[in-house]
Amino acid sequence: MADQKPKPAAEEQIDPRLLELLVCPRTKTSLIYDETRKELVSRAARLAYPIREGIPIMLEDEARPVEEEELRALSKK
Repeated sequence: MADQKPKPAAEEQIDPRLLELLVCPRTKTSLIYDETRKELVSRAARLAYPIREGIPIMLEDEARPVEEEELRALSKK
């Protein structure tokens, strides 16, 4: 038991298969996972949807606007 690594908290875990299925509710385009901010970003809508406790909140009312600079920074990752 001493060599078992602690599991990351639920809010840190995102199922990659889920990310492949999710699209922006406004534009129906794919999303970019921003691991640093724990958000799913829609380039087309310029919105970032939060992920809370491992659950993507895909509501436009909960999304925040994303500036062009942020989008460029995400492209470089």
